[in-house]
Amino acid sequence: MGDLKERIAKRCAKEFEDGDFVNLGIGLPTQVSNYIPEGIEVVLHSENGFAGLDALAAPGSEDVDIINAGGMYATAVDHVGYFDTATSFGLVRGGHVKATVLGAMEVAENGDLANWIVPGKKVAGMGGAMDLVTGAEKCIIVMLHTQKGEPKILKKCRLPLTAEKCVNMIITEMGVMEVKEEGLVLKELHPDYTLEEIKAATECDLIISPDLKPMEE
Repeated sequence: MGDLKERIAKRCAKEFEDGDFVNLGIGLPTQVSNYIPEGIEVVLHSENGFAGLDALAAPGSEDVDIINAGGMYATAVDHVGYFDTATSFGLVRGGHVKATVLGAMEVAENGDLANWIVPGKKVAGMGGAMDLVTGAEKCIIVMLHTQKGEPKILKKCRLPLTAEKCVNMIITEMGVMEVKEEGLVLKELHPDYTLEEIKAATECDLIISPDLKPMEE
């Protein structure tokens, strides 16, 4: 399981360009900070109040004052900026975030997102997800393709929505998909899987890109 999540995080990190200002959500998205390609500078935003997030802290070198949005000990770059929550979300709502990377419980083929609550279960709240998916220029979902064998990429979300038609890209251990007007387009397929396998693990129909290529590692 760990290797699959690492695969997803590594592939997601390849989406960024030099100078991008990127938000990382809780859970799997926090791992993306470990794999930013060499040669580019990406400013990583953490909604709890800083810009300049770096890799997760190694065991034994934790700084109790540097914690990411998921409550995990992290590191920061030398030119890190710390600020209050109002400023943090001012950056999001002001359209300054190039991309936000979030997890999901369900994503629909039209880009609808459900990632904050399962009815009947306790939850801390929606957090910043609703702001992030509407304020960021691009929304990238990173997640395992299925949950206990059941598809998470659906024709229509069954759980309460975080936002409608907000997802631009989905990256799983099986492949990379883009939400387009015509539907969900499979752009990359991991060599560990066949087209038949990813189709079987996806509830909605996948449009196979004519330029389909192996998923980048």
